[in-house]
Amino acid sequence: MTQNIYDDEDFFREYSRLPRSVAGLDAAPEWPALRALLPDLDGLTVVDLGCGFGWFCRWVREQGAASVLGIDASEKMLARAIAATGDPAMTYTRADMEWLELPPASFDLAYSSLALHYVEELDRLISVVYRSLAEGGNFVFSVEHPIFTAPSEPRWSTDSAGRKIWPVDRYLEEGPRRTDWLAKGVVKQHRTLGGYLNMLIRVGFAIRHVEEWGPTPEQIAAHPGWADERQRPPFLLIAAKKPGLDRRPHAVGARNQFHADNKQGTG
Repeated sequence: MTQNIYDDEDFFREYSRLPRSVAGLDAAPEWPALRALLPDLDGLTVVDLGCGFGWFCRWVREQGAASVLGIDASEKMLARAIAATGDPAMTYTRADMEWLELPPASFDLAYSSLALHYVEELDRLISVVYRSLAEGGNFVFSVEHPIFTAPSEPRWSTDSAGRKIWPVDRYLEEGPRRTDWLAKGVVKQHRTLGGYLNMLIRVGFAIRHVEEWGPTPEQIAAHPGWADERQRPPFLLIAAKKPGLDRRPHAVGARNQFHADNKQGTG
């Protein structure tokens, strides 16, 4: 079972204060680059894996998506998302992504933002996502970059010349890393760049785009504190596609079938 750190009282309180938690997508520095990887959303059926407060779910509906299913393991996160939603085409469900099942060929876009690095059995989940997508469907996601997740002690240090450096160790040793971020003992799963890409390739995805994200000069000008992120990428953004021609408009009954098959439904 995935560690549900987001329902920890201390963690949730601190996470709720982050800019992206308060102001939504536009406060996430990687959002413009991630948004550019998305297909035309008009008429699509979307599933958001690790939907959190539901910011993306609401945004895709504003862009014309036919329906959205948001999935998260956190009861606290989903309660906030449901409270902010009054749209019958948007559904939220509590589920552990380690054991998630989705109806086959039912979605046109699967999306995930900074959630998949918590999933231990990610190869299984990617297979589930592949089967759940219609032909021509897209899978767009972000995770913490492997350079960010690899170190035993992920923090900046200073070299003999006074320059900030990001030490990397155990890079090729994939597996859990226990860190202190907002709370003690947060468990994340480290994978190499090749590990992520080969999981996608093995199940049949075609890789459309890979981006080792760093802030643009314009972003640094507006937020000088982000300049250090140019020294080591904090995020990895990937867009993949299931072979075949996409279809639209697509029936919106997939979310109802999901609830019939999943006993952990909420909202």
